[in-house]
This record gives sequence, structure tokens and C-alpha cells, in this order.
Amino acid sequence: MNPPSWPLGADGAWREIVTPEVTPARPGLFLDRDGVIVEEVNYLHRVADVRLMPGIAALISRANRADVPVVVVTNQSGIGRGFYGWSDFDAVQREITHRLAGQGAHWDAVFASPFPPGNEPMRKPNPGMLLAGAEAFGLELAVSWILGDRATDMEAGRRAGLEGGLFVGGGYTPEEVDQALRQARDGFRVERIKGLAEATGHLAFLSSA
Repeated sequence: MNPPSWPLGADGAWREIVTPEVTPARPGLFLDRDGVIVEEVNYLHRVADVRLMPGIAALISRANRADVPVVVVTNQSGIGRGFYGWSDFDAVQREITHRLAGQGAHWDAVFASPFPPGNEPMRKPNPGMLLAGAEAFGLELAVSWILGDRATDMEAGRRAGLEGGLFVGGGYTPEEVDQALRQARDGFRVERIKGLAEATGHLAFLSSA
């Protein structure tokens, strides 16, 4: 039985709304977790392995000041594969939340997919988590952006109808980079950045924060 404190939906995905305030027609900032908010660790499930990415707290804090909802959308197939459980995920999330709060930053919602690779609607590159976040806050997807370090993040953003995606880091392989950049179609923009410090300059809705 799942503890009542775990916000699991009927589909088995984590659906946590931290600040339930709906203001229609706002842009949203969607963030992948591993490799964007925290350093990439293979199947991160230990608090001791949590390390914030340089610049992420400042970026999230700026979005907070601009009243732009920050929505985390993360694939966590290690849960579905049996490598760790929701209790481990919850502990890691609490640690990240604590560290961000220490730098004046917070996220507004977290959606996590426990499913292994497949065609689950709530697993990227499918757009289910982004659409759920948009519904929760009344976001205008056409002016919203996603930050990610995988091609699947960019594809999910394109399929959700976002304005664009920031592809951060060098990518895992040249093929991964190419696949990410090729998502720039159907009105969806993909811009490659080397680090999170560059992100603000690409996000017009943060320019005045």
C-alpha cells in the first residue's frame, strides 16, 4: 500500500502540486531533473549522491520572482525496473528541495514517470507530464519552454506544443545532440546552451525578473 503522503495518480505516476495556484495564460518553465537540476548519477536514489547543478538555484529563483511556474518532469525508470522505490525518490526530492530553499528557490510541481521505456503517455518523449503540468496551472504552452539534456526532453516539448527547448550540456553522444537539434520543427525552437548561466538570456519571460 502506498503511503498517503505519496502523490501517486491512478496511472502510477508521481503528480505533486506544491503551489496550487491557477493563473491562466502564464508561461511555464519545465525542467528535467537529472543532468539539469542535479548532476547526472546513474539511477540516482541516494541522498549522499545529490549535487545541485551550477546555476540552477539562481535560474529557478528568477522564475519564482517572475511568477513563472517551475514544473519538474522526470523519467524515473529505475522505479519500474525495481532498482529503487518511491521512498528513495522521495528522500532525494526532499534533499533537493532543502538545498534549493537554502538558495531562495523552489519548484511548483513535480511529475515523475516510473515506467521503463515504452509508449506510456506519462513518459518522455511523450508529452503527458508536460500536459498535466499545463493543466494544473493553466499554462499557455505556446510561450512555455523546457530545459533538458536529452533528445527526449526536446521531443516531449515539441509534442506538447511548447515554444521551445534549451538543450543544455554537451550531450551524451553526437547522435544524441543531432537528434535533439532535429526536434526544431513544427514551430518548436531548440537552442543549445553550454551551461545554465546562459539560460536566462534565451527566456524572454525571465528578462525582467
